[in-house]
Amino acid sequence: MDILLKKNVDNLGDKDEIVSVKNGYGRNYLIPQGKAVLATESIKKMNAETLRQRAHKAEKLKAEAEKSVAKLEKAKIKVAAKVGENGKIFGSVTNVQVAEAVVAAGFDVERKNIKLIGDAIKTVGKYKANVQLHKGISVEIEFEVVEG
Repeated sequence: MDILLKKNVDNLGDKDEIVSVKNGYGRNYLIPQGKAVLATESIKKMNAETLRQRAHKAEKLKAEAEKSVAKLEKAKIKVAAKVGENGKIFGSVTNVQVAEAVVAAGFDVERKNIKLIGDAIKTVGKYKANVQLHKGISVEIEFEVVEG
């Protein structure tokens, strides 16, 4: 059975992708849950047109992301945290604080696209994070946790 996914489904595919699944999985789970629709000829044609339009927009976004890679690598990002004695932070620094610092530096990045590299950040110092700017385009940034 061919179906068109309306949402991203783990281990199956992404939104607006046409995939083949077993009849029971499609009919009893994906379609009733609103995660997919049956891929008829007319739906396939509409999906093809939608994908064509999205591809044009995606090319622009990808070009912007490639331009920001070099800028983001050179950017000096500082995350302010409340610090106690011996440079220890109260709590820890998470991707939320890093995302706020990256946005304050002038880049449009969502926190879910930032993955901290290494263990939990509990002291002042320099650390690294991986930022995904676009599908397939990611950059490793260096940021500094400072007393603030």
